[in-house]
Amino acid sequence: MAETEMKQKVVKGLLWKLLENGGAQGVQFVIAIILARLLTPAQYGVVGIITIFITIANVVVQSGFSTALVQKQKADKVDFSSVCYFDLFVALVMYGILYAAAPVIASFYGIAELEAIVRVLSIVLFPGAVISVQTAYVSRNLEFKGLFLSTLAASAASGVISIWMAANGFGVWAMVGQQVSYYFVLMIALFFEVSWKPGLLFAFDRIKEMFSFGWKLLVASLIDTLFNNLYGLIMGKIYNEELLGAYNRGDQFPKLIVNNLGGAIQSVLLPAFSARQGSVHDVRHMVRRAIRLSSFLVLPMLFGLMAVADTLVLALLGEQWLICVPYLRIMCVAYSFWPIHITNLQAINAVGRSDVFLKLEVIKKGMGLTGLIIGAQFGPLVMISIKAVLDFFSTFVNAWPNKKLLGYSIFSQWMDIMPSLILSLVMSAVVYGLQFVLPGGPMVKLLLQIMAGMAVYGLLAWIFKMESFAYLVQTIKGQLQNRRKADGTFSQHLLYHIQS
Repeated sequence: MAETEMKQKVVKGLLWKLLENGGAQGVQFVIAIILARLLTPAQYGVVGIITIFITIANVVVQSGFSTALVQKQKADKVDFSSVCYFDLFVALVMYGILYAAAPVIASFYGIAELEAIVRVLSIVLFPGAVISVQTAYVSRNLEFKGLFLSTLAASAASGVISIWMAANGFGVWAMVGQQVSYYFVLMIALFFEVSWKPGLLFAFDRIKEMFSFGWKLLVASLIDTLFNNLYGLIMGKIYNEELLGAYNRGDQFPKLIVNNLGGAIQSVLLPAFSARQGSVHDVRHMVRRAIRLSSFLVLPMLFGLMAVADTLVLALLGEQWLICVPYLRIMCVAYSFWPIHITNLQAINAVGRSDVFLKLEVIKKGMGLTGLIIGAQFGPLVMISIKAVLDFFSTFVNAWPNKKLLGYSIFSQWMDIMPSLILSLVMSAVVYGLQFVLPGGPMVKLLLQIMAGMAVYGLLAWIFKMESFAYLVQTIKGQLQNRRKADGTFSQHLLYHIQS
């Protein structure tokens, strides 16, 4: 594929992935706000307990092979179909395990309703297995437009179903209905939008070939998922489901930001890095561009969100959810390091070093488990605060291999993001102070704080001549001047900034 054609495909892919994340998560965000006013933190916590087990099972079903499909230099229909059928078999095994374990889970947490919820919600493993292969094909071929339309349709349909169920007294089952319907609608929609369809093809030797790469990612992902969900398991058992619901809700807001921007960049960068894996110079240059640009966009959003946390919760969720504010602020800090995490790990995967990826996970989770054991002795807030501190130290762990693999050290990476970090902290302090002097109710204050934050950050970026800010302004001007030209889109300039 010619270099220009590759740039155009990745640019379009990045644009559609941003739209997919922003559109779908925007719809889900609105739905979550409505559900939060119809359900209690304790009800959210009940479903949160089950979601942990489903998430772990989904990792076993989906992880490893989907990334191997994207990373493999030549993957054909036999590869995709073989992985699809193999994942469905694994989903069947995992469903049987969860079905049998449902009474034990319900007894462990002392909530009888969990038995039925586990058995119903575990059904999502089957469409999830198919979706993982569909999205791998999308990522490999950069067909993100179909994923955008499918995800938007699934989010809207599942949202309508869950709101209707919650309004009619179904309680926690409203959230179960939302997740089940989302997975099935997404799978069906992708069959219409994505050009790949599973055929009557299966080659076990292809599975074995990809397993040599994918098993390390599977183990790494499983370790990561098990560890991250230990926080929820401990809160649900040692404390109560209300605290778990508060933590999940506080985690949801910053995760929306990093999943939208960071996730979009991650999905597009892996195939882009993989295509250039033969050139260390090209990959290093793209990694640096990605870190600088994503930090410039993500950091002000997270620190701005941390500043408006009280106002935001009162305006959107109501007073009963103020319990989630401390968790929201802590998780904003924890997620602020994701641009470094995501980009470094994708670069390591792209050059085929899944063994390094696995080693990093073992090291980080060893640190994290120690912090978790210590933090659990002092309460949930201390436990989550230690998690945020360890996420900071994990950036050094993730970046260490790329000093050797790409010649891009952690010091250089922090120097690249430091200007955005400093400006974001200053903006956050200004926005936080405004809540004590601004007039009006929570919604009015929230809107004024957001506008002030955007103005302050933009002004500081202009005064200090931030490169990413200058680039974005130039790109917008260029698009306005050339909006009638087919090759003058914002998305093309955006990817050029990463690749050039």
